[in-house]
Amino acid sequence: MRLLVAPDSFKGSLSSVEVAHALAAGWSRARPEDEVALAPLADGGEGTLEALAAAGGWASLPASARDPLMRPIDARFLRRGRTAIVELAAASGLSRVAAEERDAGAATTLGTGQVLAAAIGLGCTEVVLGLGGSATTDGGTGLLVALGARFLDADGEELPPGGLALERLAAVDLDGLSPVLAEVALTIASDVSNPLCGPAGAAATYGPQKGADPALVARLDAALAHTADLLEAAGGRPVREIPGAGAAGGTAAGLLAIADRFRSLEVLPGIELLMELTGFAEQLAACDLVLTGEGRIDAQTAFGKTALGVARRAWERGIPCLAFGGGVTEEGAAALRAAGALALPVAEGPMSVEAAIAAGPGPIERAAERAARLVTIGGTKEG
Repeated sequence: MRLLVAPDSFKGSLSSVEVAHALAAGWSRARPEDEVALAPLADGGEGTLEALAAAGGWASLPASARDPLMRPIDARFLRRGRTAIVELAAASGLSRVAAEERDAGAATTLGTGQVLAAAIGLGCTEVVLGLGGSATTDGGTGLLVALGARFLDADGEELPPGGLALERLAAVDLDGLSPVLAEVALTIASDVSNPLCGPAGAAATYGPQKGADPALVARLDAALAHTADLLEAAGGRPVREIPGAGAAGGTAAGLLAIADRFRSLEVLPGIELLMELTGFAEQLAACDLVLTGEGRIDAQTAFGKTALGVARRAWERGIPCLAFGGGVTEEGAAALRAAGALALPVAEGPMSVEAAIAAGPGPIERAAERAARLVTIGGTKEG
């Protein structure tokens, strides 16, 4: 058979490139005669740069930036001609801070704005910004500051970084936004459908994993609503109720508020965009079976995660698909069944998330080997 291996990363454990190699290695132990092609993917979040770099044709360029807590870091972006790929998680991601350092009130997207500004400054006029995996809940204000915006308190002083400081926001000044933005077509890669505020908003939905307790979630939600009032007045367009405005702690809302400053701005499903950029359709057309996967196949899988995106594409072409998950819930398995795919757990027994992460690629290899042997048995005909 001709196999296409197209997984996402197993967050906190292995990149999509490492997962793809593990699946291929396990499968090949059982069926060495099969042809295996690797097409690691991402959904716009952490691992987007690595997945695209593996597809080839991109130059990786460095960019000095600040992490979510304003510490200097060496970030990067990808460039091909006048097209750039910027990943928010590379500078402002939750993986940039240790669990005990998480501070949803102070974390800023400034670093992502600095990387974005670096790409634009080098003449990139087609820019893809992957949103996902953020440590921030600042409504994208840090990113906008890096592009020239100012967020002021009642005394006309610039606010410190972070979402909690937005409680004191008195004025938004967009006059300093670079006129070069008018040359840039910005595409936001995101699968999130959350609005900016409310029970399904950025703070309520994602704040707890970024270190916010219920009291801080409430304060951040109110601060984002207040910021939206002033951003909408300054930018002249409503943003808070746009589906997906809550992506990356409201970063999408901040960018949507200044959409008129760009040559164009659109939000596209991350997995669909990554498939286009990696030439996934052409690789899919040449295969007999697809292997995909992600760290956890659960209820969130139904909302446009990588495994479901791959499964749907395979189903459209009548190609069977196996999806491997570090953990698999019935809701996740059902979402994939509806797309014609079979979900297979990687875990070999009850274990903690920490133990699963520490196990490395071994369980993934063995799960793929088991699946390959079952395919062989299923294809054996007697008589």
